[in-house]
Amino acid sequence: MFVDQVKVYVKGGDGGNGMVAFRREKYVAKGGPAGGDGGKGADVVFEVDEGLRTLMDFRYQRHFKAPRGENGKPKSQHGRGAKDLVVKVPPGTVVRDEDTGEIIADLTRHGERAIIAKGGRGGRGNIRFATPRNPAPEIAENGEPGQERYIVMELKLLADVGLVGFPSVGKSTLLSVVTSAKPKIADYHFTTIVPNLGVVETDDGRSFVMADLPGLIEGAHQGAGLGLQFLRHIERTRVIIHVIDMASVEGRDPYQDFVTINNELKEYHMRLTERPMIIAANKMDMPDAEENLKKFKEQLEEDIPIFPISAATRQGIRELLYAVADTLEKTPEFPLHTDEENDTINRVVYKYEKEKEDFIITRDPDGAFVLSGEKIEKLFKMTDFTHDESVRRFARQLRGMGVDEALRKRGAQDGDTVRLLDFEFEFIE
Repeated sequence: MFVDQVKVYVKGGDGGNGMVAFRREKYVAKGGPAGGDGGKGADVVFEVDEGLRTLMDFRYQRHFKAPRGENGKPKSQHGRGAKDLVVKVPPGTVVRDEDTGEIIADLTRHGERAIIAKGGRGGRGNIRFATPRNPAPEIAENGEPGQERYIVMELKLLADVGLVGFPSVGKSTLLSVVTSAKPKIADYHFTTIVPNLGVVETDDGRSFVMADLPGLIEGAHQGAGLGLQFLRHIERTRVIIHVIDMASVEGRDPYQDFVTINNELKEYHMRLTERPMIIAANKMDMPDAEENLKKFKEQLEEDIPIFPISAATRQGIRELLYAVADTLEKTPEFPLHTDEENDTINRVVYKYEKEKEDFIITRDPDGAFVLSGEKIEKLFKMTDFTHDESVRRFARQLRGMGVDEALRKRGAQDGDTVRLLDFEFEFIE
């Protein structure tokens, strides 16, 4: 089975906790601070492995959690950072954040790497909090939580040339005679249920990668047939070969086939229609093919080169491949991603984004005030509540963020319950 899209959960490693420790001195009960910092949590890193061809492995393992950093140690020794979790992916993998739709990485070259989820920094030990007024602080931070997110992984094949057309028009046969690929070939629809790749070498020494992709039908851009699986892979191709059954073996009109498939390309993504197209008029060795080709040329309004071929007898194949190689030489790569608002491509676009609020206040049905928000929750997780001094610091930080005043404005009174994640405390005036 071929898997070309899968949802995965990734989490960077939490940072190690800082430590509260002191140097013991001969005549002093408690010497200077000596608690080391925690180590950095590991990143989740995706790395391209050209030996992989599908996302099949991710069907069985969909959670990747990187290890946490080592905790700080006494005698000012810092914890060791965790080793990154490296996950191998096939070339052509696009990684997208499920919540925001942001493209995190487009991985194409062997060995290419991208950080998908960052590890948290290590918490600071009490050696970092010493001041002249407080030379022996009993305070340390917990490690920063690692980044966690759900991602969508898509595989988009790295082919120079894509074969498009209705099922059973001869795409697999064409690929099998021009490359060493061995696609499944039979006289029924959708024999190609997974994309097949092959390297074409022309007689004059030029070469390119050709993909035989699942056949399209009307409504493919909406998911009919194998449409979406096919269309996802053609996005990277630079030249499209439209294979048409010119003998009309199944009774369809060749020109109507051409119009239908082109409409599916246009509906899926407008930029697909910008790619150079070459028409391979296949099955020219069969009856009625010549007459149908003549009629097709009369109906065709676009200036698209047509090459009469027979994949079965190899008639016209050499001329077709030369034309494809010539077209590739003058066709640049088409960037995979665009900025939909202004249609700029692969450009760094600086957008104004509203700053996230430090905290949000809501009410539970029992009347308790609930604090939430990325910044305040991270602050909570990094506070070591086993030390009174850390608790007092946390209270000062909340006050500095304006939490106390905001609660008063929402009607909080002395003794009211305030919740933050799993923690409850009383509001005190």
